[in-house]
Amino acid sequence: MLDGGYSYFHRTIRYGGACELGVLLPYVLRMARQGKELAADARRREAFDRALQALPHWLWRQPLRPGHSPLALAPSYERWFFDMLTTSDYTAFWQHPGCNLAEHLDAYPDIPVYVQTSWYGHHVWASTMKYQEFVKRHRSPTRLLIGPWTHGYDDFARTWCGEVDFGPEAMLDNLNDLRLRWFDYWLKGLPTGILDEPPVKIFVMGGGSGRRNLEGRLEHGGTWRSEHEWPLARTQWTPLYLHPDGSLRQEAPPRGAPPSRYTFNPADPVPTIGGGVQTVLPQLIQGGGFDQRGRPELWVCRDTLPLAARPDVLVFQTPPLEADVEVTGPITVRLWISSSAVDTDFTAKLLDVYPPSADDPEGFALNLTDGILRARYRNGFTAAELLTPGEIYALTIEPQPTSNLFKAGHRIRLDISSSNFPRFDVNPNSGEPLGRHRRLVVAHNTVYHDAEHPSHVLLPIIPPP
Repeated sequence: MLDGGYSYFHRTIRYGGACELGVLLPYVLRMARQGKELAADARRREAFDRALQALPHWLWRQPLRPGHSPLALAPSYERWFFDMLTTSDYTAFWQHPGCNLAEHLDAYPDIPVYVQTSWYGHHVWASTMKYQEFVKRHRSPTRLLIGPWTHGYDDFARTWCGEVDFGPEAMLDNLNDLRLRWFDYWLKGLPTGILDEPPVKIFVMGGGSGRRNLEGRLEHGGTWRSEHEWPLARTQWTPLYLHPDGSLRQEAPPRGAPPSRYTFNPADPVPTIGGGVQTVLPQLIQGGGFDQRGRPELWVCRDTLPLAARPDVLVFQTPPLEADVEVTGPITVRLWISSSAVDTDFTAKLLDVYPPSADDPEGFALNLTDGILRARYRNGFTAAELLTPGEIYALTIEPQPTSNLFKAGHRIRLDISSSNFPRFDVNPNSGEPLGRHRRLVVAHNTVYHDAEHPSHVLLPIIPPP
């Protein structure tokens, strides 16, 4: 049963041209700590552990430099890390079969495959892509399961992820039974009925009470559902357009509508609060669903204010929904932008916004999925193309797929900014080679939303039964 990558350049190690620092760095640090180089020298191992305690200080001095990072005590792992950090174009380096199934699908054997992943894991895009390709190419059965967990979590009797609880139905304590039924059928020929079930099983998040439970987590709720394909055949692909008043509506913006502007300072990035990252080093980053506001236990947060209060975060949201709305499938964000810099990033985050309640008087802004695009790769990843300052460009951000029921009274929200750190490395905006820059440039960024530049998010809305 698979939960792995499809193309590590396009997701997991890099994403939209940025480095997925929140996945790569914890993984490399863990591997280095368990590796032979440190195991052979107790003093170096102790020095490495001390360096880990100072990791936040290292990261504020980005970019890390070879020979001057916590990984310098494990040279082979440091070389590995910096190769991935600095190889930012899509070259042969990223097309090796060890890190890129997408380029070698014809060599993949036609065998039964059960793909298993999670909405708050970093392989959900990879898993859905593999499922679609295997179904299209192979005669052998392929199955897909997506749960409300983070990556690498194997106690599926747990009902919560981050700061939210999905209720007792989220428990999948029979996953090992599912595995046994799968392998008993294919390896032992036993009649387990595994192929009589629909090929896709997903957990649709949302629909809970919105109260805080005894552990202090938001009761977001959810339910398991079987489907016959991915994406769902009954999907209604619905654009919601950005408007200058901060609204998100099905009506396209009018001609001449003014743009939205903000200033992105790479020395003060927007902090990562949850999401599809590795929670290997909790002091570095935490994965899952969280109210999008600062918190003292995360070193990257300088206060406890909502991220929406930052001047470099553009917020676009619907009015309170009159009826429940289910969003299940891939998400696409199309933006028209310009910048004062020759390179910069644009990020997009989809949220389920709870109204104020007795437990959360300010409401609760739950992150569902997010993505990023480094503007130099707006036309593809094989070669960088810097921006001409002030010129308008169209670009596309592809957040990870998700599945969520937005209850009546909630809002669908889209946040646009230019950083999400330390999930992604910070763009210096200078146009220098990535991972080797020496300068930071403040970027004045503009998002256009008018009839000629209809910036929008394309949502996969599932009609009610």
